[in-house]
Amino acid sequence: MINDPLVKQLLTSIVEDESNLPIVEALNDGIETDEEIANETGIKLNIVRKILYRLYDMGIASYKRSKDPETQWFTYSWKFEKDEIINRIIKDSENYLAMLNEELDREENNMFFICPQGHVRLDFDEASDYEFLCPACGEELEFQDNAETIEQIKEDINMVESNFNSFTEKNK
Repeated sequence: MINDPLVKQLLTSIVEDESNLPIVEALNDGIETDEEIANETGIKLNIVRKILYRLYDMGIASYKRSKDPETQWFTYSWKFEKDEIINRIIKDSENYLAMLNEELDREENNMFFICPQGHVRLDFDEASDYEFLCPACGEELEFQDNAETIEQIKEDINMVESNFNSFTEKNK
């Protein structure tokens, strides 16, 4: 599961760096305590703890606390929450697709005008409010053909849908 591109991308964004992914892999493999994970991965204990708490804050890891009767020290047993990863990727993909579809709708249903100096890009209504002059430099705005932008958004939607469908098929 951790090698899936969507999972890896999400986890890397949470643990800050790909070099911290072995912590998640160890947790996923059933290693429960922070000290065991540090020994297994060779990553410093304070970094392991920081990453575990970051995963906990995101709902991707949970823990149970138990007290050693002899030493009176607390031990934390960690667990990787696979279902939460799946739910998060589904939710993030759905939100991203919704945003892309809104962007596509805006691009397909508007005419755009740009400043030749690159200051602004305005739709027709915004451009007419400024009398088709750039609000930053005063130059006359030029019509922009957004056919390439529309095609790029459609490609992005297809790619996200394809990745999402592949992910959900693997994780049913």
